[in-house]
Amino acid sequence: MFEEKRVPDRQVRAAQTGTTVRVYQACSPAVADAALEKQTFAEREGTTWLVPSFRWAAYGSGNGSEPGRERILAVDITRDGFEQALSQVGDGRVLVQWDAERDLDHTALNFAAIRIGLTGEATDHYVDEWITAITDVTPVMRDISGLLATDQLHKAVKLVPHEPPYELPAELAKAIDATG
Repeated sequence: MFEEKRVPDRQVRAAQTGTTVRVYQACSPAVADAALEKQTFAEREGTTWLVPSFRWAAYGSGNGSEPGRERILAVDITRDGFEQALSQVGDGRVLVQWDAERDLDHTALNFAAIRIGLTGEATDHYVDEWITAITDVTPVMRDISGLLATDQLHKAVKLVPHEPPYELPAELAKAIDATG
């Protein structure tokens, strides 16, 4: 008899290096062009939503077809900044939402992806200190969509970034209600 290893209901998964974590931000073409040129964002009003899941970012932007979310940027931020943001959950500046992760066809899966909303001072730290690089991944997202439209799932899957579990300190995992 074999034992099935189940994905935890709530687990932060992200493309990452030893020093950075990749999050995605969907935005308008004008905001994307400015961010790519300056390698940071000028906009600080409202809530800035960061999504470590490429598939959820594709779902949330309709593969870059939603008005105001036509471009998807991969934003590499420092691991320290990422954990600092998560440590501020509950103080009103950082929000966390757990939403069903999505497959490439945008079907809900039985485990959740995290979305992180930054406001006020948290947004200032993100924009001024945490960002290390910004890359436009809209073409990749659109390539995946095109491959799926022509029943080439095997090719589309190869374009999706590897997003292993992010090892959170135990107290931080508890604070954001992560289960794995």
